Amino acid sequence: MPRLFDAADQEFGSVDVLVNNAGIMRLSAVASTSDADFEAHCAINIGGVFRGMREAANRMNEGGAIISLSSSVVGLYQPAYGVYAATKAAVEVMTHVLAKELGSRDITVNAVAPGPVGTDLFITGKPEGVIESIKETNPFGRLGTPEDIAAAVSLLVGPDGRWISGQTLRANGGIV
Repeated sequence: MPRLFDAADQEFGSVDVLVNNAGIMRLSAVASTSDADFEAHCAINIGGVFRGMREAANRMNEGGAIISLSSSVVGLYQPAYGVYAATKAAVEVMTHVLAKELGSRDITVNAVAPGPVGTDLFITGKPEGVIESIKETNPFGRLGTPEDIAAAVSLLVGPDGRWISGQTLRANGGIV
């Protein structure tokens, strides 16, 4: 992570925005999740976000913004999503705490929790019938798009989001 910040500093002069968006999702019942899958989820979904947050906390300019991607499944408690949702819940906790730690430097820290989005992360391994039934549970009758999520991130890092910090924005088209 330090090299990434070094490169951004060299190219742009400073780091004003960090979006932690790397993640994996390997679905399985808690009872059948392998140690390797559990550890991979923790390393990427929690460890990667933690390292990005830590580096930003030490190097970001005043007035910056940190956004981490969570997931709307945190509050849905769906079978097979236990480990994935737990790692995303950890992201939300770190977000809320870091917002309080960095507020005095005018750095906002928020999470965006997408619902089902038509990306490889969501679609891979799901039969078409499952994807169609998920679309039907959304009030908009569709999956989200990467552009939907980018718009939520843009709001939070832009001037209209300067008074929003320590929040999780569930960008999910109205699923509960």
